[in-house]
Amino acid sequence: MIDRLIYYLGFPFVRYALIVGVLIALCSSLLGVSLVLKRFSFIGDGLSHVAFGAMAVASVMKMTNEMPLTLLITMVCAVLLLRTGQKAKLSGDAAVAMLSVGALAIGYLLMNIFTPGGNLSGDVCTTLFGSTSILTLTKGEVYLCIVLSALVLAAFVLLYNKLFAVTFDENFASATGVSAGTYNMILALMTAVIIVLAMNLVGSLLISALVIFPALSAMRVFRSFRSVTICSAVLSVICALLGLLISIVTSTPVGSTIVAVDLAAFGLFALWDKLKTGGFIR
Repeated sequence: MIDRLIYYLGFPFVRYALIVGVLIALCSSLLGVSLVLKRFSFIGDGLSHVAFGAMAVASVMKMTNEMPLTLLITMVCAVLLLRTGQKAKLSGDAAVAMLSVGALAIGYLLMNIFTPGGNLSGDVCTTLFGSTSILTLTKGEVYLCIVLSALVLAAFVLLYNKLFAVTFDENFASATGVSAGTYNMILALMTAVIIVLAMNLVGSLLISALVIFPALSAMRVFRSFRSVTICSAVLSVICALLGLLISIVTSTPVGSTIVAVDLAAFGLFALWDKLKTGGFIR
């Protein structure tokens, strides 16, 4: 098993997958803590469906690089979702549900209409579940992922205090001079960037698990925002690495394997919390 793993690590595409997987897992876990605490968990799921629809449009337009258009449309929809969710006439979860289902349906419809006799089911499955796309990344896509991930990480570190304030009490943050709307917008845009990047890792249907599971696991054991954020980041990176390595060695779907590892980690953390609460662990 170890010899086989060492053999596969000799291929550049495997190393690219590990680099991108770690960066996406790290960024998504950091943003996931704020999204869960603000009850924005489903925004990741909604934006992932939007990204699928945008990628379908780019594919129909036969664009050689689908990333710019997909990123632009997803970021615009992130802003619209945030603004619509603040309106009394349409609640946030209703807006997410409507936009996500509509984008998913239109994307699949366009691919059916304009894809002439190709392997449509295979393309859709790869986009939805991230089966093989992470292992076919080009060097340019890896560099783009590194740059965008670095920007998200830098923004999170620089704006940590403001995001912390907005996450826990928007009214108090506004009273102290913090523009809650601006920082909510920044959080939504960073989420859109990570969603688009994560489509290559776990596919559009499984992205929300990558964002939510590490944060929920950390919250079962830790209570402070800083501790939860650090634990979530470390756990997400470890689960992504394990999932990728298991997938490479056993030839299982990458996205599903990573989510399964995240789910197993959540189960372990939940068990630890139960034992600690019951007095079995001091």
